[in-house]
Amino acid sequence: MKRVLLKLSGEFLKNEAFLWDIEKIDTVIDQLKHLHDEGFQIALVIGGGNIFRGGRNGYILERCVADEIGMAATCLNALFLRACFQKFELPAVIFGTSLCGGSIEAFDLQRARQALSDGTIVLFAGGTGHAFFSTDTAAALRACEIKADLLLKATDVDGIFNKDPKRFSDAKRFEHLTYEEACEGHYAVMDGCAFELCREQRMPLFVFNVHRPNAIYGAARGKGIGTRVREGGVEVLLSSGSV
Repeated sequence: MKRVLLKLSGEFLKNEAFLWDIEKIDTVIDQLKHLHDEGFQIALVIGGGNIFRGGRNGYILERCVADEIGMAATCLNALFLRACFQKFELPAVIFGTSLCGGSIEAFDLQRARQALSDGTIVLFAGGTGHAFFSTDTAAALRACEIKADLLLKATDVDGIFNKDPKRFSDAKRFEHLTYEEACEGHYAVMDGCAFELCREQRMPLFVFNVHRPNAIYGAARGKGIGTRVREGGVEVLLSSGSV
């Protein structure tokens, strides 16, 4: 396994005072640098919830307009993260949808794949470019398009549970799920469209707690606590270690 796509929420990037928590972001990039140095090809899809939450914005806006604002917010996050990658002397490029502009390149699948093969970290901005689709769906879509070996879904809990572990002390974590089980269970860790796309394309998925020490580094290498999701009868192959 060499090519991974990491989905990070915009909410993760912020702290109580600022849109971007520099210390937290530096910790993430340090982990990705170690993976990059080991030969991993890395892509990221970033949410925009630290700036604007799109369809869940709480404002009286038409959903299409709200989602456009949310997708634009992901572009700001991608631009900021690229600057942070440059601080670590890591090559990075941003590919965006029609909503993006300026120094963000228009999405081109072949160029994105070539950039990954060349060792450049690829950030995908602007979601899918369409309203009504979350950045989870964008992550699933891009992971399938670039033929990622694994989609990493960063959350603030230790994987997928049978019920909300923040509300129920008896919530139980799944170590393994099939996509059929994940879709039928309506687990809120990803939206149904993202699950369905991953199931159709047999995209291996690992859901993990990004707040644990070195969680991203471990998840990419097949180690750590989380839930792995596979198509029925098709095992998700990870590198050394157990999940």
